[in-house]
Amino acid sequence: MELLVAYRDDPAGYNMAKFLSQKMILDGDIFRGEYYDLIIISTPTISADWLEEKYDYAGFVFLSKHAAKSCVLALTCHSTGNFSESKFGGNARQVAVPHPHLQKAYLQALQKNQSKFSEFQITIEATHHGPTALTKPTIFIEIGTTEKQWTDVSLCVSVAKLVHHVFSNTIAKNPVAICFGGTHYSSKFTHELLEGKYALGTVIPKHALNDLDEQLFSHIIAQNDMAKFALLDWRGLGSNKQKVLTLLESTSLEIIKL
Repeated sequence: MELLVAYRDDPAGYNMAKFLSQKMILDGDIFRGEYYDLIIISTPTISADWLEEKYDYAGFVFLSKHAAKSCVLALTCHSTGNFSESKFGGNARQVAVPHPHLQKAYLQALQKNQSKFSEFQITIEATHHGPTALTKPTIFIEIGTTEKQWTDVSLCVSVAKLVHHVFSNTIAKNPVAICFGGTHYSSKFTHELLEGKYALGTVIPKHALNDLDEQLFSHIIAQNDMAKFALLDWRGLGSNKQKVLTLLESTSLEIIKL
C-alpha cells in the first residue's frame, strides 16, 4: 500500500488531503483507506527523508503546491532528487527511486479530464528537490501556480478525486525509460508520457548534465533498476551529448532519440 503525504502549512496539499481523508478512518496519526493511507505532517514535504523511520509503505506520494516565477498555471508531477547541491531538501547528488507507472497513470488521467482544467498546462517536471533518501518509489503531485490556485478548494478537490480514481483502478505497467536533456518542463518527455508507450524514471534536464559524472550516473542507474530504455532529447543535450552517449555505452539500456 502507498502512503499519501501532505504538509499542514501547504494549502494545496492540505486541501487535497483534507478531502481525501473525509472517508478514511483515523488511526493514531494515519488515515486508513482501502487503496492507500494518508498522513498530514507538520514539517515540509521536501525534507521528509525521515518518513521510513516511522512508516513502512510500498511508496510515498506527496500532495503539494507548485510555484514558478513564470506564474503559468500548471498541474505537474515529478520524481525527486538533486543532481548537485541540495538547495531544497534531500541530500546532494542523490536521486530517489522514481514512481514511473503511477506518474503515467496520473498524468493520463489529467489529460482525459483536461476540460475540467482548461486553464492549466499539464506537464511533468524534471527531477528536482527532496526528499531523496527514501528507499521506496517517491513522487510529487502538484497544483500550481499561485496562492489563488492553492487555496481554491474546488480545484484541489477535483485533483484529489483524480488521485483517488488512479489508486482505485489497476495501474498499468509500461516500459520504463530514464530521460536525458531538454528543459525543466520538457514537452517531448511529457508528450511521450501522455501519448507514447514509455513510463518515465529519473529525468535529467540539460542544465544538470554538467554535473553528471560516472559516480552520479551509476547512482541514477541503480535507482532506476526498472528501466530498460534511455530517452534522449537529442537536440536538448547541448555540449554534453557525447558524455551522455559514452556513459550509456556502459549499460544495457536501449537508446531512443527524440
